[in-house]
Amino acid sequence: MSPLLGSPIPAFTLQDDQGATVTAQDFKGHWTVLYAYPKDSTPGCTTEACDFRDNLARVQSHGAQVYGISRDSLKSHQNFITKQKLPFHLLSDPDLTLLKPLGAFGKKMMYGKEMEGIIRSTFLIDPKGVIRHAWPKVSVKGHVQDVLDTLAKLKG
Repeated sequence: MSPLLGSPIPAFTLQDDQGATVTAQDFKGHWTVLYAYPKDSTPGCTTEACDFRDNLARVQSHGAQVYGISRDSLKSHQNFITKQKLPFHLLSDPDLTLLKPLGAFGKKMMYGKEMEGIIRSTFLIDPKGVIRHAWPKVSVKGHVQDVLDTLAKLKG
């Protein structure tokens, strides 16, 4: 489990795909699903984004919003959103302002080699800005359903 469980989301100021400033304050007042993914337009990341897209109404029915976050540029995010018709915002974190404190960046295995990069992770943040659940090493298949089930449980 994440050491951040029960803690407020770390303070941050990032830009979304439209260049708008997003801070921890924007997560207050409703549940937020924040998913960290390695790279726009790659197979696993596209599958995950499209799964959130296809289930967005179900996520929203729990009063929650979705944000994706990676190191990709705003332009890359815009292209990814357009190509996949994503109805939620993607945050650009090239300097690891939020990814590192969340533990979503670090050593991982890729093709049998250890390297540093984004660790596919998801965080469920409550309306007060507190991290209520974390998935530290996400497997894409079935993940969105797990998020929905956990959200339903936590909202009781």
